[in-house]
Amino acid sequence: MMVLERFYSAFAQRDWSAMGACYHEEARFSDPVFPGLDAKGARAMWRMLLTSGTDLRITYKILEENATGGKVRWEAWYTFSRTGRPVHNIITSTFSLKDGLILVQQDRFNLWKWSRQALGTTGLLLGWSPIVRGKVRSAAAAGLKKAMNS
Repeated sequence: MMVLERFYSAFAQRDWSAMGACYHEEARFSDPVFPGLDAKGARAMWRMLLTSGTDLRITYKILEENATGGKVRWEAWYTFSRTGRPVHNIITSTFSLKDGLILVQQDRFNLWKWSRQALGTTGLLLGWSPIVRGKVRSAAAAGLKKAMNS
């Protein structure tokens, strides 16, 4: 089984430890909410997200994978804990691989669409703005810092 299948299979089973084992020690992760994480940060992010949420469900399709990279389209359904609002997020992940592990993961999704679902009216009216993006990132970074120190 190649690394992306192992990673997303573990994700679907909410196994953050197995997901973390798929990252190279020099790994980098980035998405619109968590930009610029190193391997330790990425592992902690998945642990935090998978242990704090209770109803996360994902589906995925590996679009391509070879020895040096890959691309996956995945969807997540969950309740955003801060507001109790349901979210359906569609993400495209691109990967660089090294030594059979994830070296770089870049997740892309529409942050405005996400914020409309997660934040309601605030997200609808201001989710496109740098102010709301900054607040979402700051809250996520604070949560991750707390999770990494616990």
